[in-house]
Amino acid sequence: MAAGGELQLLGSWYSPYVIRAKLALELKGLRYKYIEQDLFDKSDLLMRHNPVHKKVPVLIHGGKPVCESLVVVQYVDESWTGTEPSLLPADAHDRAMARFWAAYVDDKFFQPWRALMRSTTDEQRAEAFKRTIPHVETLEGAFLECSKGNGFFNGDTVGLVDITLGSFLLWFMVVDEVAGTTLLDDAKFPGLASWAKRFLTLDVVKRAMPNVEKLLAHYKIFLVKLANAPAGYS
Repeated sequence: MAAGGELQLLGSWYSPYVIRAKLALELKGLRYKYIEQDLFDKSDLLMRHNPVHKKVPVLIHGGKPVCESLVVVQYVDESWTGTEPSLLPADAHDRAMARFWAAYVDDKFFQPWRALMRSTTDEQRAEAFKRTIPHVETLEGAFLECSKGNGFFNGDTVGLVDITLGSFLLWFMVVDEVAGTTLLDDAKFPGLASWAKRFLTLDVVKRAMPNVEKLLAHYKIFLVKLANAPAGYS
């Protein structure tokens, strides 16, 4: 292992943000120890290594923590620069655009989709889905621009934007199944739909992803709890 020191990853199996960290580590072929965390009973290890946000993922490298999923992905790429694939483009402008679109996923796309994920009635789902679709349209355009005719946002290999959006793909599937929606519709968004299928067939991606049936069961339990929660529950 380059860059010195043992790697540990603190995470929760169902978190798309943890999936991002796993994807980065798997893509670089790095060995690491995964330590599952209960976010409703946070461990001393988690609280000690992420006292600010108290969230996962936390990558511990040689005893030093790195927090926040996009920071973790870029840290892994920068710490193991000699290990392929590179998760960010070589060209400075292309790198800037990759960071821009990764931030777009979290800052713009996620909020309306989160409302869809947390909807418990057909009316709520219809409204949230309507609000989410314009952002999917924007990401379809981003894929066509960034991929430059290749299979991934990063070109012919998986990179930062692929990891950022791809970490949600199984969540898209389980939410679609419950809500009766199709977020990445083949007819409306052929670029993204093809990209998603291609991404999920990769062995490295399969190793980082949770079991979809387990995730679906987890999501259904979450919705029941949400539907019966007191007002103001988050």
